[in-house]
Amino acid sequence: MGARIEALLGRAQARAREGAYGYNGSLLPAEAWAVLEARAHARLVDIRSREEWALVGRVPGAFEIEFRRFPDWAPVPDFLTQVEARLRPDELVLLLGRGTGDAAEAARLLSARGYRHVYTVLEGFEGEANAAGQRVINGWRAAGLPWYQP
Repeated sequence: MGARIEALLGRAQARAREGAYGYNGSLLPAEAWAVLEARAHARLVDIRSREEWALVGRVPGAFEIEFRRFPDWAPVPDFLTQVEARLRPDELVLLLGRGTGDAAEAARLLSARGYRHVYTVLEGFEGEANAAGQRVINGWRAAGLPWYQP
C-alpha cells in the first residue's frame, strides 16, 4: 500500500511541476481518497461555502473551512487563521473546493505560509458542468466517494 500511495503522490507532484502550481500537487478524487484512507495524518479540508455544504452535500470527516463566502464570493479574511488553528504545517493537507480554482488559490496561500505538504483535489466536489449545466461529469460526488446530504 505504501508504494502505491507514494506513486500517487509522485504523479500529483509531476502535475504540479508541469503546471508550475506553487504547491505540492493535485490528485484526482479517487487518488485523494486512497491517500486519505492510507495516511492517518492526511487531512481533507473542504473549502466550499456554508451554503454549498448545506445545499449540495458534505464529506464525512472533512475539516470545513470556508475560503470564500456567499453571496459575493469574497475571500474569508481569517481563512489562514482558521487553518492554522486546526492544522499543523507538517500535515498532509488535501484541499477540496467546488471545482479546482479556489483550491489552487488556497493551496498557494498555505504553501506560502509554510505548509509543506499541500495538494488540491482536481475536479472538486461537484466537478465540471455538462452541456445542460449539470455538474455530473466528474468530481468527488460523481466518483462515488463518501458524501452525504444534510
